Amino acid sequence: MTERKYLAHYIDAAFDSTHNATDYIRLGKDLEEYSVELNPDVETRKNILGENSVSVNGYEVSSSVDPYYYDYDEALSEKIMDIAMNRTTGDGCKTTTIDVLLKPGASADASPSVVWAYREDCYIVPQSVGGDTSGIQIPFELHRAGNRVKGNFDLSTKKFTEGGL
Repeated sequence: MTERKYLAHYIDAAFDSTHNATDYIRLGKDLEEYSVELNPDVETRKNILGENSVSVNGYEVSSSVDPYYYDYDEALSEKIMDIAMNRTTGDGCKTTTIDVLLKPGASADASPSVVWAYREDCYIVPQSVGGDTSGIQIPFELHRAGNRVKGNFDLSTKKFTEGGL
C-alpha cells in the first residue's frame, strides 16, 4: 500500500495562463483529507432484450480544499484572498493544477522520484472567508477545466515540462 503523501497536488499561485511564470504551491499542510472527485456522467440503459448498455459521457472534476488557512507569506493564499475580496469571476479565477505521483527513494534519506505528472487548467472559487479561532480560513473549490496534459514535474524547481515521462 502506498502512503497518501506520495500523491501530491499543486496549484499555480502565479495565475499566468501562458505558463511562463509559475509558482506551484503544494496542497496539504492543514488538510487531513483531499480527494479529486471525478463526478462521472454515466448513463445506463436496458433494452427490450434485457441487455444493458453503459455510456460514459465525460467527467466534471472538482475538489474541495477545506480547511485552507490564510498565510501572509504565501502567494497562493494571498491570491485566493484577493479573489474572494474582489469577488473575482471568470478567467480571473483561472490557473493550473498539477497532480504528481511520487515513488519513495531507495533509502530513508533519498528523495522521492516522479512516476507521472498531469497539468490541467482549473478555476479556484473561494467558498467563505473567516472561520473559527484557529485562524483565518478561506476554503475553496477547485474546478478542473480541461487541457489536461501529461509531463514531468521537477520537484526541486517546481517546473512542469509537457511530455517527458
